[in-house]
Amino acid sequence: MLTGMIEARHLRVLRAVAVTGSFSAAGRELGCTQPAVSQQMKALEASVGTPLLVRGGRAMRLTQAGEALVRHAAGILAGLTAAEEEVAAIAGLRAGRVRLVSFPSGSSTLVPTALAALRAAHPGTRVSLEEAEPPRSVELLREGDCDIALAFRYARVPGGAPAAEEWDDLVVRPLLTDRLVALVPERHRLAGAPAVAIGDLAAEPWIAGCPRCRGQLVQVCESAGFTPRIDFATDDYPAVVGLVGAGLGVAVLPQLAIDSVRPRGARAVTLEPAVRREIVALTLPDLAQVPAVAATLEQLGQAAARQ
Repeated sequence: MLTGMIEARHLRVLRAVAVTGSFSAAGRELGCTQPAVSQQMKALEASVGTPLLVRGGRAMRLTQAGEALVRHAAGILAGLTAAEEEVAAIAGLRAGRVRLVSFPSGSSTLVPTALAALRAAHPGTRVSLEEAEPPRSVELLREGDCDIALAFRYARVPGGAPAAEEWDDLVVRPLLTDRLVALVPERHRLAGAPAVAIGDLAAEPWIAGCPRCRGQLVQVCESAGFTPRIDFATDDYPAVVGLVGAGLGVAVLPQLAIDSVRPRGARAVTLEPAVRREIVALTLPDLAQVPAVAATLEQLGQAAARQ
């Protein structure tokens, strides 16, 4: 029965004694003194609770327990060396993995630029990408299913409900503030206007986006005194643009979403007063200290600064 912890340094000394046959020769191989080797062997025998070496004249002989420990020591030390090298590679960004979750318009605008820069700077770092809208993306982060969540939240509408999500337990890296714009058919009466108020579109049929964006649209419209008639709803931004371009209604989309598609048949018009959403990268406090995660956050920040 073991009476203490077996230390790797003691295993290295034991193996050196087994190979060289004496404390003095083991000391020369390891670069330490003979008394230091003797002291470490006594500490190892105390840990395992049984003799490991028997002195026979000038040579040392392993006991049965010593032979067993030496036999396992090779694999243990090899595994430890491999682990040390792998950790050093991760710490030095020669290796590493980051699991990123992003909402679609972020995936098509911020993420490609950030990951291209990350690969150029740290080619050994691998990033996987999945798509999810908040709050699901934030749930995935808290559940341990990703390392970074690209997320957004809207500014509170006057008289509207406060934001449902709280990020106080997370590391929040602000990226950019994204302004919402109106999208109308190119032959619409307001297509050439320098700006429109949300109330100017009160009588129009609407095409709405993702559930969170849909809820925000309803809040903004109700704050302007009307409830939008939503004829179509889709999570797919190109589909929203296509429906508007076909003259089937109007929409309000984040600028980032419009930047990610070609709005054929549709015209973007500035919305006044401005409605904005905050785009951030989120991670857990412990993950923020991981070099690959920190490097990815930095590149996302730089990509956002270039938008």
